[in-house]
Amino acid sequence: MQATAYTYDPESRSGQVLLDDGTPVPFDAAAFDAGGLRLLRPGQRVRVETAADGGAGAGPRITLVTLQTF
Repeated sequence: MQATAYTYDPESRSGQVLLDDGTPVPFDAAAFDAGGLRLLRPGQRVRVETAADGGAGAGPRITLVTLQTF
């Protein structure tokens, strides 16, 4: 799935992406590290992989963040 980087904190290596429908979805350091990235800037197009969170109405959980390539 594609998204746009919205926020990123380099100290915690976590942040949020905006899905194409405008929904913000947080990601944690594990998802950031899985993509092998070193830095993420707001506005960059990214590819994310998700897993069902299982929480009541919590929505998807991002498991991987990587740069979108064409």
